[in-house]
Formats: sequence, C-alpha cells, structure tokens
Amino acid sequence: MGKRSKKKREPLILKLANALFTVTLAGIMAYGLQCYSAASSLKFAHISDVHFYTGQDNTSFKLRAESAKLLDDAISQVNETPNINYVMFTGDQIDKSFEKELRAFLPYAEKLNYPWFFAFGNHDTCIGGYLTPEVYLDMVSKSNPNFNYKKPYYSFVPQKGYKAIVLDTIIRDRLTSNGRIDAEQLKWFEKELDSAGNDTVLIYMHVPIVEPFPSDGHRLLNADEVRGIIEKHKNPIAVFQGHYHAAMIKQIDNVLYVSTPSLVSYPNAFRIVTVTNHRKKVVFDIEFKETRLKNIQKLAKIMVFASKLYSGEESDQSGTFELKRN
Repeated sequence: MGKRSKKKREPLILKLANALFTVTLAGIMAYGLQCYSAASSLKFAHISDVHFYTGQDNTSFKLRAESAKLLDDAISQVNETPNINYVMFTGDQIDKSFEKELRAFLPYAEKLNYPWFFAFGNHDTCIGGYLTPEVYLDMVSKSNPNFNYKKPYYSFVPQKGYKAIVLDTIIRDRLTSNGRIDAEQLKWFEKELDSAGNDTVLIYMHVPIVEPFPSDGHRLLNADEVRGIIEKHKNPIAVFQGHYHAAMIKQIDNVLYVSTPSLVSYPNAFRIVTVTNHRKKVVFDIEFKETRLKNIQKLAKIMVFASKLYSGEESDQSGTFELKRN
C-alpha cells in the first residue's frame, strides 16, 4: 500500500497575517467607497438684477434699453453650459412693476434649458401697484412648469445633500430700497435651517446680508438679526445676493457671502457656481461670466462713476472656496 499524501498545513502565523490583510483591505475599500459616495456636485447659474424693460430709454447707469439683448446672451451662455441643475434669479427681474413687463420677461426665461427659480426684488412689486406678489407668483407658475410656490419665500431640495432657501427681503408698506425680513418669515427661516440636518444650505435673496459697499438707503435693516440666525447653525452655508449691482465674495467663519452684479450695468455679468460635498468639507467653484456683447459692456463702463466698485477685485469674481463640515 502506498503512503497517504499529507495535506500541508499552513502555519498559524501565516493564517493570521492573511486574515489581517483581508480585513485591512476591506476597510480601505469601504473607506474609499464612502469617500467616493460622499462627494456629490451641484451646479447652478446665479443671475441678478436683469431689470428687463420694454422701453427704449436708459437711466444714469442702467442700460435697461439693452436688457433683452443682455438677458438673451446670458441665457445662451447658460444653455451652452452642461450639467446645470437650475438657474436662480435673485430679484429685479423687471425694472418696472407692471404686468406687461413681467409678461415680456417670461418668454425669455422660458428659453432656458434648465429649471429656474427667483427671489423678489424691490423693482418686481411695489406698494399700491397691480403687480402684487400673488399676481406675480401666479404668472410665473403658469409660465414655469417647475415653479408652484404660493409665497414669496420658499425652500426646495435640488439634490440629496443640499437645501435651497429663497428669502423675501422686500418692504411693501412704503416706497424704499431698503430691505427687511419680517418676524413670521424669520421663524420659518429658522425652522428651515433646523430641519436641514447636515445638508449644505444655499440661501438666495435680493437685499444682501453683507454689503459689497455701505449704502444706508439699500441695506437690509435687520441684517444682524438674520446673521445671528445663520451663525447659530453649523451647516456649511452660502448666501447668494443681488441689489447692489456689485461683485463680492466674502467668507465669514463658515459662511460664504456672494454678491452678483447686474446684467444691465457694468460689469454686465452673472455666475456659474459648482458646489461639491466631500466628507469633511464643501468646495465652491465660482466662475464669473461676463456678457459677450462687448460694445454694450464698454458703454456700461463709461456710464458708471467708479467701475471698480461694481466689478470688485479679482477675488470677488472667480475662485475656489472651502467650508468645513462639522
């Protein structure tokens, strides 16, 4: 009878080493998968102060007679940009608070290939006028299949991991360019932030919380109160503003404030913003997009007293900014 073959036994130390390697490799793969799945991007266009106008006259520094051409150019640039989730207008879509002006603006907005939303500006509705917030919202809802909000302030979830909040900063009981957020809306705003969990919060409004430059006649009268509510929350938060027709990017602690200039006054620009959620940080890539109508832009520059005040420094236009995730 031949000898029975003996199975070679693996030494215990080798077994332990293999087991440890397998566990370590699985951990590395799981961590890598977690990091990969945690990184998600959102892209939107921020357009402010279109001041769309059907008339043919300009003001001292607004080329509102060219508003249709400038808006058409901005819409074309947005439509040429791939993978945009939505477009946000932050107020003064129209220059005069008349139904005919909004009715003329809407067909231009309908050319957008992406969903669009808006915040109210002080030129969009006015005291005693027919174009009330209710009429305005109704007209937009009939024109825009993605818009069905009944109040001038609202929120939505554009994508998992993000929350968008649109605030109404307009004072409607008197003629003024100042802004205020009333007590009822502030309570709603705080609840919206409370319910955001760990989401990145994107706030859109017309009158800015942080001014690009001081202006007593245009500022948000309770800006400190609004900032106090924002700063109580640990989410990464970015605020996108208009009204001053000026470019500004300012980071205060873990809050990013971005003011976008007007389409109808120098520098005749808007923004494309890409936000990426990582496990421990949120990255904002902000791109400054000027009009391609250079003859109009040259004229607009001549008409402003201090062009640098509105165009800002290079750091107010484009850049990459990081907020921490707590």
